[in-house]
Amino acid sequence: MEFPDLGKHCSEKTCKQLDFLPVKCDACKQDFCKDHFTYAAHKCPFAFQKDVQVPVCPLCNTPIPVKKGQIPDVVVSDHIDRDCDSHPGKKKEKIFIYRCSKEGCKKKEMLQMACAQCHGNFCIQHRHPLDHSCRHGSRPTVKAG
Repeated sequence: MEFPDLGKHCSEKTCKQLDFLPVKCDACKQDFCKDHFTYAAHKCPFAFQKDVQVPVCPLCNTPIPVKKGQIPDVVVSDHIDRDCDSHPGKKKEKIFIYRCSKEGCKKKEMLQMACAQCHGNFCIQHRHPLDHSCRHGSRPTVKAG
């Protein structure tokens, strides 16, 4: 023990190693050895103030701006509750919007299927002129058979 004042002990509770080149955490101002100087290694309670990362919303994949001193988890949670476009609780856009023009049919399709003769919109079952009794053409169509 020639130099009793040289070096410092690691502030990590499980380590306490005497280190001659300790690293001071810029967030919590404690001294750590080479194994515990990172925020994650010593579970720094003030890491969110210094560790600058941009969190991304898990629903809409939008980067969420976080100001210094704010906890990223809280900011993302607020975004999901207020601003998120992909929030499951918000009203979703309808997919099946093209309703069949045949009388009595209530089916809806994702894609518009317009008849070339009468220009009506029909479901898959009624898309052919014979299936929706199309009367637009000058000559009657014959069912192939």
